[in-house]
Amino acid sequence: MPSLNLAIARLIHTGTENFAIWVVNSPYPSGYVLHDCLWSPELNQAWLEWQQMFAGHSRLDISPKNKSKTENPLPLNSLSPASGQKTSYSSRLMQYMGVSLWRWVFEGEILGSLERSRGIAMGQHTRLRFRLEIRDPDLIAIPWEIMQREPGQPAMSLSQHLLFSRTTSSVEPLSCSGTDQALNILLVLGEDENLQLEEEAAILQQTLSGGNSIGMGSSGYAPCLVNTLVKPTPQQLISQLETKAYNVFFYAGHGLPGPDGGFLFLQKDMTLNGMELAQALTRSNVKLAVFNACWGAQPAANKNRAIPHSSLAEVLIRQGVPAVLGMRDEITDEESHSFIQTFALALRTRKPIDEAVAEGRKRLLTIYHFNQPSWTLPVLYLHPHFDGDLLKSFEEGATEIPTTFIPGSANASLRSLQAGSKTWSLKPGVTRIGRTKENDIVIREPSVSKRHAEILCRNSLVGKNQVQIYYLQDLSTYGTTWILRDRGWEQIYRREEPLESGMHLKFGSTKSQTWEFRIEN
Repeated sequence: MPSLNLAIARLIHTGTENFAIWVVNSPYPSGYVLHDCLWSPELNQAWLEWQQMFAGHSRLDISPKNKSKTENPLPLNSLSPASGQKTSYSSRLMQYMGVSLWRWVFEGEILGSLERSRGIAMGQHTRLRFRLEIRDPDLIAIPWEIMQREPGQPAMSLSQHLLFSRTTSSVEPLSCSGTDQALNILLVLGEDENLQLEEEAAILQQTLSGGNSIGMGSSGYAPCLVNTLVKPTPQQLISQLETKAYNVFFYAGHGLPGPDGGFLFLQKDMTLNGMELAQALTRSNVKLAVFNACWGAQPAANKNRAIPHSSLAEVLIRQGVPAVLGMRDEITDEESHSFIQTFALALRTRKPIDEAVAEGRKRLLTIYHFNQPSWTLPVLYLHPHFDGDLLKSFEEGATEIPTTFIPGSANASLRSLQAGSKTWSLKPGVTRIGRTKENDIVIREPSVSKRHAEILCRNSLVGKNQVQIYYLQDLSTYGTTWILRDRGWEQIYRREEPLESGMHLKFGSTKSQTWEFRIEN
């Protein structure tokens, strides 16, 4: 999917209100353009009024020279619909803020880069992945997700033609990569006086799993397993993460902003800060961290100025977590449940994380309407080297050989006859044998090919009984797979041979180690 990344930074040597906006990543070579701009008094006033109307936190200043509103009111009516239909002040303020932010960012060549990038994506019959990097801490709290080109057009985060997320370039390498077959979620409920924790756990588990915790179902959803920890100690939480059984971490409970990613209250007197959690998540190969708590994407502040790199979402992304979803401000239980239900359902249908967030955001917009800030609260950060895919697509899954199992069937194994060697259990489908580490059984001998042989297990019908029969398939470069017969070692060259319990095998040279194939009833 084509990607366009923009960065915004303050020009500290040319005045406190001067900013640079430039393209960090573009789908075409000449798309790397730069634009300088000034943070205007009108934008500053709009941000102050937004905070007075919508924000649950104390004021955050961008321009030290303009800490209060100007005497002139904002020209909110200039963006009203042509029909002249009356709209609320909150709706007009949100629309004015969205259009003003768009015009501030997408000016001159920056707009041209966006339009051409979107055209490239349309030519490839896909969407544009748009990522915004805010390098100035004072701009982090702004709801960039509401940017819209004109009144009546959808905000960028609601667009049908692009997928919106935030990112940062100052990152550690990805803690993990690749896609998975299922959602394996660790649900952690921390201290929160406003929640009935057991009831909340049941609601969230039902919401996340969609009522189907194991099977695929006729609708084709990916499997989803949810394990719940209620008010764990930090040690219990970290121990559970270190099992590496989860690809999604989900926290619901009380949280506060702070310099090191804020604090999550696991118990009344037990907290975990963002840096500590980041270390545990990166070690455990979690790909997505979701925080159903206030302030997850909100920076900490000192004297109404944001502290750099202090929001929980930023801390986790910078430490190498692939994807983090947090809330920019306070969110009600009803709003969060509506969002999470749609978001989790989209993930289970194997949609990318940024697309799943967009669907959850649209759900909030449908329920709570444009003039309410609920749809602007979810903030998604993606690591710059992560493509947003959490689960394998149907196309990827189709290449996997399905495993089959017959109740009561025998166990097959391959055992090296060298002294002290181990025994390898064979898979119900296919077991790959070769010299390199991607094989199921690795034989470190120079005469063994990288992909040398396979042992296949097939179901057969003998009379009225279904049984499993094993076959040896040679795939080696020189056909050097051997079976011991009554007359001696016979070379199997690029063909398939049935196996019987007790047979001896060699892979590579006839002087290589001997293996015994066994079937145990």
